Amino acid sequence: MTMDFSTPHFENPARLWLTALIMLGLGGVFIYAAIARKRQLATFADPAVLDRLLATLSPVRRIVKLALVLLAVAFLGLAFARPQWGEERDTNAAAGEDTIFVLDTSKSMLSTDVRPNRLDRAKLAIQDYLRRHARGRVGLVVFAGQAFLQCPLTLDYDAFSDTLRSVDVNAVPVAGSDLSRGLDEAARALEKNEGRRLIVLLTDGEDLAGAGVKTAQELAKKRVTIYTVGVGTESGTTVQVPVDGIRLQPLLDSDGRPVVSRLDEKTLHAIADATGGQYQLLGTVGDGMDKVRTAVSDLTASQRAALVRTRGIDRYHWPLGIALVLLLIEPLLRERRRARTA
Repeated sequence: MTMDFSTPHFENPARLWLTALIMLGLGGVFIYAAIARKRQLATFADPAVLDRLLATLSPVRRIVKLALVLLAVAFLGLAFARPQWGEERDTNAAAGEDTIFVLDTSKSMLSTDVRPNRLDRAKLAIQDYLRRHARGRVGLVVFAGQAFLQCPLTLDYDAFSDTLRSVDVNAVPVAGSDLSRGLDEAARALEKNEGRRLIVLLTDGEDLAGAGVKTAQELAKKRVTIYTVGVGTESGTTVQVPVDGIRLQPLLDSDGRPVVSRLDEKTLHAIADATGGQYQLLGTVGDGMDKVRTAVSDLTASQRAALVRTRGIDRYHWPLGIALVLLLIEPLLRERRRARTA
């Protein structure tokens, strides 16, 4: 098997300058030490005695020993700069992606235009998505008038499922429906991911703050793709809220009239389109999530190629090995020659 010597380069070439400075500094120290040693010896004995004492000392061997030290430092610097040649393909980025599910937990998600209600139907759809598309890390953000990261990105799908099952409309104490807060919180959870960033937003589309589309446009600049899933129907229904934990009664507005919640598909279409994602209607049996799963799985060849990175192969062990050998040889060399016998 032949070694690939293509595209030779240093991953950190700036470190070569540091190595050069260190070598110059060591060279200066060696020269200063030699001059200082000579001066000290001159004060120790007269020249005739000094010549006899230093007769077996080999200047050549001393220079060789110093050269070995400098060469060892040079090769250590080369290793520190990470020399690379040859190429390999890094497919880790294509093996999976980080997905944050953003789940609406506002009171309107208690509407029963899909059974058993919007929130429970959305939770079941997420569970089904995981069973069919277990790939990469998953996380969960819940939102209403505020947003919280309920489950950080994890590969522990059981822990994620346990967290998901515990979610209800009381998960967020601030009432309302602010899509932008949910999307922002999800984006923060994805910040450290260098690969494909996915957000799956499940909501009825009611955006009381009205900033969801603008936030999606900003996230598109950060390579975040949002798939929106509409939960509910355009005709809508009266929002029923629990009373005493058992009975249900209509939610009333400030004028005392029952609140009717309708699916806002226009907003959800705009959010998905802004990031290159897709909008799907969840439907009464959750088939919309199947379409999202298919869309996520069916990456084009160009997208997969973008996820597979080509990188140089580290060869630092070669100069590092040479440096260690030189450092082992240096103390084995004696500065003095054997004295000649008459």
